[in-house]
Amino acid sequence: MVSKSLKKLYTFLIFLFLYAPIIILIVFSFNDSKSRGVWSGFTLRWYVELFKDPAILKALYYTILIAVLSSVISTVIGTFAALGIHNMPGLSKKIVLNLNYLPVLNPDIVTAVSLMALYRFFKLEFGFTTMLLSHITFCIPYVILSVLPKLKQMNKHLAEAAMDLGATPFYALRKVIIPEIMPGIITGGLMAFTLSIDDFVISFFNTGNGVSNLSIEIFAMSRRGINPTINALSTLMFVSLLVLLLIINKRTEKN
Repeated sequence: MVSKSLKKLYTFLIFLFLYAPIIILIVFSFNDSKSRGVWSGFTLRWYVELFKDPAILKALYYTILIAVLSSVISTVIGTFAALGIHNMPGLSKKIVLNLNYLPVLNPDIVTAVSLMALYRFFKLEFGFTTMLLSHITFCIPYVILSVLPKLKQMNKHLAEAAMDLGATPFYALRKVIIPEIMPGIITGGLMAFTLSIDDFVISFFNTGNGVSNLSIEIFAMSRRGINPTINALSTLMFVSLLVLLLIINKRTEKN
């Protein structure tokens, strides 16, 4: 009984340690003072000012746009890449998998500078396109790693049985394989979305004039002091992602 109570206490302390900063951020998003250490009363003014700040709204627009586009494109590319890797023979599969691990294990700064050098070599104009391409490149390996386990769990004879019954390869892919690996695809897409929103280093090195996401904007603000509207924005983003995650989990349980 004591051991069980200690396990529960230990688990509670771990989650408290993980979520205490987020809880504090949410609480102080309603603080009437600009101070991040003194509570001066409840207010909603930072939420009102959030939607009046053109710089933050512009950064939010680019953040969401790039996150959505990069997550969709990287999920499509990563899913088909995972299908190709799964069907490779032994040695080729190991080589490609190890190559796929490199961007994941590689420090972000190395990936960022490498992409920047590549764009300069091809004389691309830095801006929205280079940032989007960078986010897609960054997210694809994570999608592949999310989809591959579901492919390994799937019965490899399902697609063959569908084609024996008259289905075309594309129909078998659409109606048999994709539904079987859909949880992995959704996980990969969500991971790509959150990684894109969170990314700073790759965005910072591969953006251009007039294009800035939230991480770059917050970094610029940190030099002159964080505006409390960032707390309000972070709270809204956290709640939105939490609701999205709950909806997806509910739909997955129903299926």
